Amino acid sequence: MNVLILGSGGREHALAWKISQSDLLDQLFVAPGNPGTAEIANNVPLEPSDFKAQEEFIKNNDISLLVVGPEAPLVAGISDYFSEKIPNLLVIGPSKSGAELEGSKSVAKQFMNRHQVPTAAYRSFHNQQIKEAHDFLESSKSPYVLKADGLAAGKGVLILNDLAKAKEEVEAMLSGNKFGSSGERLVIEEFLEGIEMSVFVLTDGKDYQLLPSAKDYKRIGEGDRGLNTGGMGAVSPVPFCDEVLQKKIEDKIVKPSIAGLAKDGINYKGFLFIGLMIVNGEPFVIEYNVRMGDPETEVVMPRIESDLLESLVACAKGEMSRSQLELAGHAATTVMLVSEGYPEAYEKGKEIKGMDQTGDCILFHAGTKSEDGKLLTNGGRVMAITATGTNYKDALAKSYRNVDRILYEGKYFRKDIGFDLM
Repeated sequence: MNVLILGSGGREHALAWKISQSDLLDQLFVAPGNPGTAEIANNVPLEPSDFKAQEEFIKNNDISLLVVGPEAPLVAGISDYFSEKIPNLLVIGPSKSGAELEGSKSVAKQFMNRHQVPTAAYRSFHNQQIKEAHDFLESSKSPYVLKADGLAAGKGVLILNDLAKAKEEVEAMLSGNKFGSSGERLVIEEFLEGIEMSVFVLTDGKDYQLLPSAKDYKRIGEGDRGLNTGGMGAVSPVPFCDEVLQKKIEDKIVKPSIAGLAKDGINYKGFLFIGLMIVNGEPFVIEYNVRMGDPETEVVMPRIESDLLESLVACAKGEMSRSQLELAGHAATTVMLVSEGYPEAYEKGKEIKGMDQTGDCILFHAGTKSEDGKLLTNGGRVMAITATGTNYKDALAKSYRNVDRILYEGKYFRKDIGFDLM
């Protein structure tokens, strides 16, 4: 079968890497892809938001399965579009109503409350309620957690200790100055003290399979300090997630979430990423994402032993109960190389050298481009250096060994990925 993956980052490279290993695959296309995906698939100059151009390509190239990597086309309704235009196309990605679980923090919170999924207490406010939001902050305890309601590329969460600063940020968000229209509605929620981790589910809206769990590191600075980013590294499996916690997560979080999709009549065929805070051994949902995470995908894919494409087809057909994902016993880690200045202003076009010196790792391209025979930086997050090992310490040593071999001007990375777990 022919498969098209939408997206251009490390997540899509990791998905392409895994799908390319399937015996079911004839041709693999990635749109628009990156220099890394070009080595294992056919890159196509299509934008994830251009549904009409994708429709023409899918028809002309006998595409059987569409895998939607990023969240924006899902929130824009790509699954609904193709269910109408090409009904026999298999799509990995929920309907527009399902994508609202990521597209709107307040919709997600209402869903969790409706289906008794544990989460932090909250209130939501729109852009005409600045005073009400300020009043609510005054009645709350610090730290103050502010979340842009809409999509903000993983950067729409602020955690602040100072009340005056929190009020200032509320005004900036609700006025549209901070995150544009994504912040014109916001959620203020209770701060949960604990440790974060993520679980990933492949579901057809009725049945599901659990993928490997992971812990990612969102802050730019070591010791989890500084601004939120799209992710600076990840570890899988999560060492502190024992059988007792895993059962709590499945019983209290995963099962009611999937049952909620069915009860609400939501057409959902794809990945559900559940961000968790573990508080005194109890799991609480921080957020839902309606696609795989990045850079978590880069540590999850190397830990799947079975044919992922086979499971994706079963999911898209609504036959998840017949599929079984087999997971590897080894650990995987990834360290992100980013551009100096990220997640704020940064320069592009820096030549990347040393990749031919790397070994015992997988290089997943995130923000790169090829130009005149050279590989150049082309984004804030440049490359994920993924390694596997008998445990996460062994894998981390390999990741960091290879991080040192890749060179470009302004290279930055966190030196403490996974250190909090030791």
